[in-house]
Amino acid sequence: MAVPKRKQSHSRTAKRRANHGIGAPRLSACPTCGAPRLPHRVCAQCGTYAGRQVRAARAHEHEHDHGGERS
Repeated sequence: MAVPKRKQSHSRTAKRRANHGIGAPRLSACPTCGAPRLPHRVCAQCGTYAGRQVRAARAHEHEHDHGGERS
């Protein structure tokens, strides 16, 4: 089995790992409502996927109360 002759330096290791970082998710616009969504997923706003309604649309307004006021 092949074995390295010399230890690989920290900078060389860091250069190799420079591309391992996680990036922001790639978002695309929903063709129905235009809201940002992940590709190949049901739209959270209008509930459509591949041109058909697969889930009930989510309410746009937040109308209910979550309890009393805090001091």
